Amino acid sequence: MTTTGPRTSPLMIACDIDGTLLRTGHPPTTAVQAAIYTVLGAGHHVVLATGRSVKGAVTAALQLGLDDTWIVASNGAVTVHLRGEHYQVVEEHTVDTLTVVDVALKEAAAVRVAGEIVGTGWRVSAPFPDHELNGAQRQAPIGEFLVNPTPRIALHGPGAHQMVPALVARDLTAIATRLDWVDVTPPRISKASALEKVRKGLGVEPGRTVAIGDGENDLEMFRWASHDFAMGQAAPFVVEAATYSTGSIDDDGAATVLRSLLN
Repeated sequence: MTTTGPRTSPLMIACDIDGTLLRTGHPPTTAVQAAIYTVLGAGHHVVLATGRSVKGAVTAALQLGLDDTWIVASNGAVTVHLRGEHYQVVEEHTVDTLTVVDVALKEAAAVRVAGEIVGTGWRVSAPFPDHELNGAQRQAPIGEFLVNPTPRIALHGPGAHQMVPALVARDLTAIATRLDWVDVTPPRISKASALEKVRKGLGVEPGRTVAIGDGENDLEMFRWASHDFAMGQAAPFVVEAATYSTGSIDDDGAATVLRSLLN
């Protein structure tokens, strides 16, 4: 794809993190970092759009060398502006915890529940496996979840994906990232809804938006962007939903897209 235009008409490039800019648990490659520096140097905006918590997203941003950027975290439920190593929460939407817990207990009583504590970690009903959550875990009784607002709840356990229809029927946003994992956020909140507000704030033209991702939680972001790319290793339904595709994470596919935007 070729996107041309004067330097005064920047692009807003929304990038997923895990599986797109880096492999979970690993630092970004030199190719990806170099491509990011190049598009930033050309005057474009790189915005992170992720299912990660704020804490995990900020960590990745700093790894990527982004020290003045916007971050859409928790699948759109939290938007922050990062400057240096400090960030400001600009917008936060909270999920109906009572409804989520009610569905979880009825559908899969053995499921673990985690509620994000923005900027810190997670409140958990039982310990989650190491490295499954960004930040510290603090075990708490279910009653404590109900009186502490949270933007995102993670449900983890065998067959957790089977809860998605019941959660959606209760007007919640629920995405099964794995068979044993469901992310739940407020209704009508997505990466796309948060990115549109960032776009307006930055003054970027609607036709100058780009999205790169690899998961189900990127589909609305694809529809929002004027140019959208699926990573090569994405599931077939994700690739089919995107207008374009690129190489896999092993091929530095995101770097390929970023470099192509300057042609």
